[in-house]
Amino acid sequence: MKKNQLELLAPAGSYDIFRAVLNAGADAVYVGGGQFGARAYANNFSEEELLRAINEAHIHGKQLYLTVNTLLKEEELEAQLYDYLRPYYEQGLDAVIVQDMGAFQFIREYFPKMDIHTSTQMTICNRYGAEMMKELGATRVVTAREMSFAEIKDIADHVDIEIESFVHGALCYCYSGQCLLSSMLGGRSGNRGRCAQPCRLPYEVYDAKRKKIACEPFVLSPKDLCTIEDIPKLAESGIFSFKIEGRMKKPEYTAGVVSIYRKYLDLYEKKPSRFHVLPEDMKKLYELYNRDGFNKSYYTVRNGRDMMALKNEKEQENKKKQRRNEQLFYEIQRDYIETEAKEPISGFLTLYPGQPAFLSAESGKYSVTTEAGMVEPAKKQPLTEERVKTQLEKTGETPFYFKELDVCMDDNCFVPMQTLNELRRGVSDQLVKEMTEPYLSLIHISEPT
Repeated sequence: MKKNQLELLAPAGSYDIFRAVLNAGADAVYVGGGQFGARAYANNFSEEELLRAINEAHIHGKQLYLTVNTLLKEEELEAQLYDYLRPYYEQGLDAVIVQDMGAFQFIREYFPKMDIHTSTQMTICNRYGAEMMKELGATRVVTAREMSFAEIKDIADHVDIEIESFVHGALCYCYSGQCLLSSMLGGRSGNRGRCAQPCRLPYEVYDAKRKKIACEPFVLSPKDLCTIEDIPKLAESGIFSFKIEGRMKKPEYTAGVVSIYRKYLDLYEKKPSRFHVLPEDMKKLYELYNRDGFNKSYYTVRNGRDMMALKNEKEQENKKKQRRNEQLFYEIQRDYIETEAKEPISGFLTLYPGQPAFLSAESGKYSVTTEAGMVEPAKKQPLTEERVKTQLEKTGETPFYFKELDVCMDDNCFVPMQTLNELRRGVSDQLVKEMTEPYLSLIHISEPT
């Protein structure tokens, strides 16, 4: 169940952000689809995009999780959830994140190979809750955000289940996201994915005698969470998946934060004794976004004024825009947003007159071979090795690039460029199939009656 390497889990509110966080170093990505996600106003994935993203994640050796973390109505559970999840299940979706216990039991029954992660809104806050969810069939618990290092470690010490916890991003004022304030004030339920964020608004505060208290107006707005300096403590507490919040955030923010956490997770795993966060990287996190500074949530404290962003949020945002580090945002766009992730492959081509053209390719543990056409003796100008390599290395639309390409060919041979294109497409298609097939669900089940 538990894995050795820590997981960096990134949010993606759109397909462009999904690709950017893969480039930035995420091990897994959580996204919302067309229904049942707690961020209904994000640029959520269409069915076609989500099916494509599942394959793309697996080609790059990553995981994709789908948020199904709203509370469901009875008619949604009976008439919509099955049809919604089935294509993703059969495509090999790695897990769903669930809050509703009815949805949990439904998925466990009708999608038996699907991993279920209990949403933070399920409020698992001790080992007894974690043990119960494991017995019901959960593979991972996303801890309540109010838990301390010691409380998380108690789960890790007593329950053999993966633990996921938030390490960076916005915090709710209410208990682990279970807010009714938006619903009561404006009819937009956070538990249905439509939170209007009333906690970010200014308020007047009165004492028990209805006397107005002089204080800053933003009394319900917590600062953003930042725990990069506490990566060793998080890992030693038993947290496996380090979760970044931000499906409503812009790609520069998400990719930038992921890249910095990637750097320090790698440093911790390679040389824990030398772990230290450089001031310039901490400065980058502040420049990407902060809400009147950062806090460390409840990992070490229970409450306090220092956890709250008491200043005018709009004024703070305007000042940040004026001070924006354009060079930082340019580098993020260049390195992660405008760059397409491709997997390296090693290729070997043979071209000899009278024989088919052969191309083999390897990527990690995967190895494929394809052939196309017949190699002919050159009638005029023979092909050169340079010309052949240039043509094969045009991998534009494929998810691969040739890190190495060896060519063994006769000095006097010819094949049409179309043949070389067929070879390139052939190994690409075969590699994609080899990399994605192991994830496909082989269980086809009857629809619920």
